[in-house]
Amino acid sequence: MAPPTAPTKRLPASIWALGFVSLLMDVSSEMIHSLLPVFLVTTLGVSMLAVGLIEGAAEATALMLKVFSGVLSDWWGRRKPLAVLGYGLGALSKPLFAMAPTVGLVVTARLIDRVGKGIRGAPRDALVADLAPPGMRGAAFGLRQSLDTVGAFVGPLLAMGLMLLWANDFRAVFWVAVIPAALCVALLLVGVREPERAASAVRTNPIRRDNLRRLSSAYWWVVALGAVFTLARFSEAFLVLRVQQGGLPLAWTPLVLVLMNVVFALGAYPLGKLADSTRHTTLLAWGLVALIAADALLTFSDRGVVAWLGIALWGLHMAMTQGLLATMVADTAPADLRGTAFGMFNLVSGVALLVASGLAGLLWDRLGASATFGAGMLFATLALAGVLVQSARHGRTPKPPDPQG
Repeated sequence: MAPPTAPTKRLPASIWALGFVSLLMDVSSEMIHSLLPVFLVTTLGVSMLAVGLIEGAAEATALMLKVFSGVLSDWWGRRKPLAVLGYGLGALSKPLFAMAPTVGLVVTARLIDRVGKGIRGAPRDALVADLAPPGMRGAAFGLRQSLDTVGAFVGPLLAMGLMLLWANDFRAVFWVAVIPAALCVALLLVGVREPERAASAVRTNPIRRDNLRRLSSAYWWVVALGAVFTLARFSEAFLVLRVQQGGLPLAWTPLVLVLMNVVFALGAYPLGKLADSTRHTTLLAWGLVALIAADALLTFSDRGVVAWLGIALWGLHMAMTQGLLATMVADTAPADLRGTAFGMFNLVSGVALLVASGLAGLLWDRLGASATFGAGMLFATLALAGVLVQSARHGRTPKPPDPQG
């Protein structure tokens, strides 16, 4: 292992493979998800509140399940088998969207897909932290997030092209999404090698009281901050619905996620590298400024340059904060509790996301779209205040020593 003063300059092949696994699954998922809100509203006739509750419940299911898979991966000492199971469930859910005649089967498919995401999420993130060379965690998480996000804009582009080619045939596009999902599982099986567990390692219950006490106050501050972030950043489905409300044709609605994710993908890796050498609270604060500006623009406009600039700023905020929050979780948790730490972080964020998406849909139905984005701006401002207070007190999020790298 290279000494901390001279970290390895190249990321391991398995981290690249995990990035491409994420890319393929996101191509598949976003081909469906970029069209799903409009499909639900225009084809199946559901309300905005129902869209918010479906999106919130699906994402919250994924995030809350991460705590159990994370704990299991710490106890077992194996991350990859759980990742394979999770990605496998995601792949198996894709045909259900194409076959769904009613909203009930759509909800079932969405929940199965998110159960898979919940199973794979914390073990995969812990695996990235396990594989990353010393001093390169920010770069590792940024690379995986960047490749993941490439998939998140390639998917909507494919969806848009196929919708134009096939005269708005939602179900045909959903069938095509099955292919990259299957390729994703195959790449994970053959392309990712998990580090060997130390022969001397002893299995213990990660959620025993004495183990949980090892999660520091710095870690719990990151958890609390992540929850407020999530309240401010409700489901991207509402971005799609905002510009569709402004007159964007159905076939072109995937452009919303394309723009957001292009900005996200371009920024995630360089900003992840920057997180290895700069104050975390500074990047978080600027990320929240970008989110506040995005919400403000989308509060006042649903079309034209103003709305599209708001979507781009939303993507910039994601690039500045999502990999960074994962890096902060890894930095503030002991190596043998990383799966549990990511799971706890995502459990709290999952509850917040359910509340955020339900509230966003309710405000939209009762008061209009401007109220939804105005509420997001308010929560983002509260999160920014918390980050600035933390920065003034500590200067930088403290990092406990991590002898296991």
